[in-house]
Amino acid sequence: MSSRLAWVRTNADLREPWPALGELDATAFGRHLDELTEVYAEAMGVPAIQLPGRRAVMEGHAVNPAFRAITVTSPDDAGRQIVAFAYGFHGERGQWWHDLVRAALTITSGSPAAAAWLGDSFEVAEVHVRPRYQQRGIGRQMLHRLTGGLTERTAVLSTMDSESPARRLYRSLGFTDLLTRYRFAGVADSYAVMGAALPLLTAGSPGGRPRSPRN
Repeated sequence: MSSRLAWVRTNADLREPWPALGELDATAFGRHLDELTEVYAEAMGVPAIQLPGRRAVMEGHAVNPAFRAITVTSPDDAGRQIVAFAYGFHGERGQWWHDLVRAALTITSGSPAAAAWLGDSFEVAEVHVRPRYQQRGIGRQMLHRLTGGLTERTAVLSTMDSESPARRLYRSLGFTDLLTRYRFAGVADSYAVMGAALPLLTAGSPGGRPRSPRN
């Protein structure tokens, strides 16, 4: 994969003539970390004091196996602006999120369930869209592109444990709750951990129901 931004125009689901979907490898991801952190801050509404820590986390994620990142850009006066991004990587033992979730899922659902969901998984680490570009199908398109063609059995992620637009999007793609009211160490908010069998559901998927990772 090239280390430059490889822009691929795919407008069908974005309902605008201008956005472009692109894929970044780890090197290009590192070069764009400042802008990606800006997108994160705007989407999440977090204070500036938290951004150096989040940037460091994202930089650390880029060294994980099978790292993959997707961006959506629009033109602005200075060229192209990143308005959304998503990234993930292969989950495995020794990773902070993976180990915590695997232990919790083993307690609540048993070792076989934990192995089925996390034994061969792709962790969707971040999905963010600037507020003015939300509700346009961008998140859905990024997730399909991010997970398309993966060899892993499942995709897993965590999101705020509330009935948010993001949670509804994940459910429509086949994600189901694996853990709810889960609190990561040092974090006050409650999270839901969700998993989906790959490939993700599409609008025409029969029945539109979440599938087991064993199917």
